[in-house]
Amino acid sequence: MKTESLIAARRSESWREELRRSKKNKERADIPRVKMNELNAEYRSHSRREEVNLGLTEAQAVQEAQRCLDCPQPACMGGCPVGINIPTFVKYIEVGKFLEAARTLKETSALPAVCGRVCPQEKQCEAQCIHLKMKKEPVAIGHLERFAADYERESGQISIPPTAPRNGVKVAVVGSGPAGLSFAGDMIKLGYDISVFEALHEIGGVLKYGIPEFRLPNRIVDVEIDILRKMGVSFIRNCIVGKTLSYEDLKDDGFRGIFVASGAGLPNFMNIPGESLIGVMSSNEYLTRVNLMDAAGESSDTPVLIGKKVAVIGGGNTAMDSVRTARRLGAERAMIVYRRSEEEMPARIEEVKHAKEEGIEFLTLHNPIEYVGDENGRVCRMLLQKMALGEPDASGRRRPVPIDGAIETIEIDEVIVSVGVSPNPLIPSSFKGLEVTKWGTIVVDESSMRSALSDVYAGGDIVRGGATVILAMGDGRRAAAAMHEAFGA
Repeated sequence: MKTESLIAARRSESWREELRRSKKNKERADIPRVKMNELNAEYRSHSRREEVNLGLTEAQAVQEAQRCLDCPQPACMGGCPVGINIPTFVKYIEVGKFLEAARTLKETSALPAVCGRVCPQEKQCEAQCIHLKMKKEPVAIGHLERFAADYERESGQISIPPTAPRNGVKVAVVGSGPAGLSFAGDMIKLGYDISVFEALHEIGGVLKYGIPEFRLPNRIVDVEIDILRKMGVSFIRNCIVGKTLSYEDLKDDGFRGIFVASGAGLPNFMNIPGESLIGVMSSNEYLTRVNLMDAAGESSDTPVLIGKKVAVIGGGNTAMDSVRTARRLGAERAMIVYRRSEEEMPARIEEVKHAKEEGIEFLTLHNPIEYVGDENGRVCRMLLQKMALGEPDASGRRRPVPIDGAIETIEIDEVIVSVGVSPNPLIPSSFKGLEVTKWGTIVVDESSMRSALSDVYAGGDIVRGGATVILAMGDGRRAAAAMHEAFGA
């Protein structure tokens, strides 16, 4: 059944019609949006593994679900890269059928508990909500997604999505981040024999090494991965495709298709004086060592540097994760240094809010031009150029321009650079025949995610550069549908 027909059929079910009649739209629109329960800011700023957001209670979730008007043509679904049937799962919550809501999420999303936590719903599904046209706050779709997924997990009644009989066709997935997991979930449902190859010792990719546990606990990721495992997905760790195994090895092993989701793990730097000093590192290194290797633990063999005056350069979610981690590790002064204003900052509004509550300083309209070291070669100061906003650039944001002679010096003992990432170069360089952009991303047909190699598809950051979890998942779903069609299914 096509998506439009499925939406209409579910909306016309008698229980949905009765639910719409039970409360007028004006009454629903007048219900205030629920506020997420959170840990106390002072307490949580010293707790590295406790999640900041605590989720909704059952009563809160039901009340928020009542705000949904169950639109005939739900615009919110158009803003969801993985096509979740949003009105259906929300209305199940309204009538207290929380497990049904979770099953609805799993029809199209392999990672609902993850997406409910880290996806920028305010820029996607919620940005399309009809409430905005009425000058009201949108329905808290992300909070409700998290609630349904968490309720199912905590109930002990975790459902395993049904899968088609195995068709004997082997497909390899390179990378176990959100794009790879989403692709694997859809393909295993269709009956394929799926093997996911992960270079690291933990499955989850950026969900494990890039996002701190105070925002996305590892146990949440592990449960969603375990569901895929129970569906039949095989996971191979410590295997570097392009090095441990070649493209030819995969073909010789009988894999008919390959989906590349190897991410963008190569950090960018600014190429300014002092970047080679002790105490200057990328956010990739910092977060990977803290999150994946527990390098902040007392018994770590390779402890991460713990600064007292920490500057994080950048304004995205990764920068927020880094500076909030530094604060939790004991930084007395933790700063975001960003060359534009706060309005241009790409980080989620919620992350900026949480950072401010936790005592993070924001030095906006500042740009580092040099780091200075002490006699031991460790960074001790940074020189910041004050900026002003000029005309909009190609991205639509106003271009930062330096103010002549306006330079400030600040004492620091650690710098974490978070100014973007480049794609992992291993696959593009080792799979002969791939077309690659000047930025190192794999060129694909956007409608199918198919590369210049007919049996190789790609998605996520290896195609987009640095992007969001949900966009990567959307790539995985699109690639799965296209590969399934290409195989003549």
